[in-house]
Amino acid sequence: MKPRPYQEEAANAAVREYLAGKQSTLLVMPTGTGKTVVFADLAAKARRGRVMVIAGREELLDQAADKIETMTGHRPDIEQADRRADRDWMRRSSVVVASVQTLATGRMQRFKPEQFSLVVVDEAHHATAPTWIKVLDWFKQNKSVKILGVTATPDRGDKKGLGKVFESVAWSYDFHQAVGDGWLVPIVARSVMVEELDYSSCRTTAGDLNGRDLAELMEREYNLQSVVAPTLELYQDRKTLVFAASVAAAERMCEIFNRHGNLARFVCGKTPKDERRTTIREYQENKFPILVNVGCLTEGFDDPGVRLVVMARATKSRALYAQMVGRGTRPLPGIVDAAGGSAERREAIQVSDKPNVEVLDFVGNAGRHELITPIDILGGDLSDSVKARAKKIVQDSGGMDTAEAIELAKQEEIDEQEEKRKLALAKRQKVVAKAKFTVADPHGTLGVQPSGYQEPASDKQVVFLAKQGIDARGMDKSDASRMIGKIRSRMERGLCTVKQAALLEKHGYQTESMTKKEASQAIDSLAANGWKR
Repeated sequence: MKPRPYQEEAANAAVREYLAGKQSTLLVMPTGTGKTVVFADLAAKARRGRVMVIAGREELLDQAADKIETMTGHRPDIEQADRRADRDWMRRSSVVVASVQTLATGRMQRFKPEQFSLVVVDEAHHATAPTWIKVLDWFKQNKSVKILGVTATPDRGDKKGLGKVFESVAWSYDFHQAVGDGWLVPIVARSVMVEELDYSSCRTTAGDLNGRDLAELMEREYNLQSVVAPTLELYQDRKTLVFAASVAAAERMCEIFNRHGNLARFVCGKTPKDERRTTIREYQENKFPILVNVGCLTEGFDDPGVRLVVMARATKSRALYAQMVGRGTRPLPGIVDAAGGSAERREAIQVSDKPNVEVLDFVGNAGRHELITPIDILGGDLSDSVKARAKKIVQDSGGMDTAEAIELAKQEEIDEQEEKRKLALAKRQKVVAKAKFTVADPHGTLGVQPSGYQEPASDKQVVFLAKQGIDARGMDKSDASRMIGKIRSRMERGLCTVKQAALLEKHGYQTESMTKKEASQAIDSLAANGWKR
């Protein structure tokens, strides 16, 4: 298995940190981008000493062992419960995959720290816990050992900093980048208003909604019905993963789902291991479409077939929400690795049987709580005001591609700030601006020639183009699509907006390569001169 370019870049970044004198470093990669491939590649390239890979869940251990065997051609030893590494000293592996709980019982003493050159911490956001610290301190007795942490979610709800464990962040890659690069599928956010869903009564514990309060709220019959009904309406035979707030809520949801056929089963932390493995395997084999879980599939669960993620447990934790959403962001197998660049990968995803993943949130009275939505996951460094706008756009529309909602919100913010600035300028200079920012000939301004009416522009296209000052009602769908592509390209290159271009071209300016700042300055000059060039 050949690592993807960004996976090689991540591994090389970690090596550079070690060469620069760091003992420990962190790699941040979103769920579905192959963190295991990266540390398996590093394990395969390790030249001196053994490699210890430590994980918190049994599923993660087996996944890591399988991936390392694929990368290296050798099966790692496993240290977990009744499985013991190094039983055969003549054939012991150069890589050990171990459970942190097992090592912390004292079995870490079976391994001499000086024999290991690299210790990998899978799902490293847990590494501040006392159990992890105890195990890592054992291996750090070897002053030459290197520690590598890998995680999708470095931000913790309890605010405990990973800087206490890791000296640096060698490499970071986020959801927004991975979707844009065509490695993950786009997220379509849907919001369902439930009138009786009042989160304001929930306390906050360790940075998130109190588990008992949330369970009591979500176990009410009306709220259960309000979750199941829209899920049944939307799922359309697609593989669906539901995150529930409690075991009782999961049981009741399954009962309601199954009134409509043999649709759902549930698993939780108390489900016997063999039963849980069987249920998950049969779900992955498409023997039933809806799997409800309580806190046991947020990590270590991999099924690219998941197309609808149902958030039947609200959260204030961005890390937890990202883990849950990430269960559905993988593209179908074989779709993206055969494609060329990012544009080809995005196109391959769009024409596949899984062009996106839908995330279903249930909205009520949040009260003082700031609940997480897909906008927070894909929003990156956006301002709070833009995120709030994007969330409202999604809620008002009932369902929209998250990236599109963010772009609309950003444009709304720009338009509003531009309008405020112009009003302030006109007031200062006592100039009444009479120009209306509408594009008389959007085809000419954007260089898009009409292809002839075949199919009307979609509602989403009309809304997006209206924000740019373009009336797309009655426009051909393919023309609207090309215009949107041109507009987004202009945004990426920092060029002036379509509204700015239309106004300036009306006054004889050439705007093909004019930046937004240059256009703004030209408009200021026009306004100051009574709209005369």
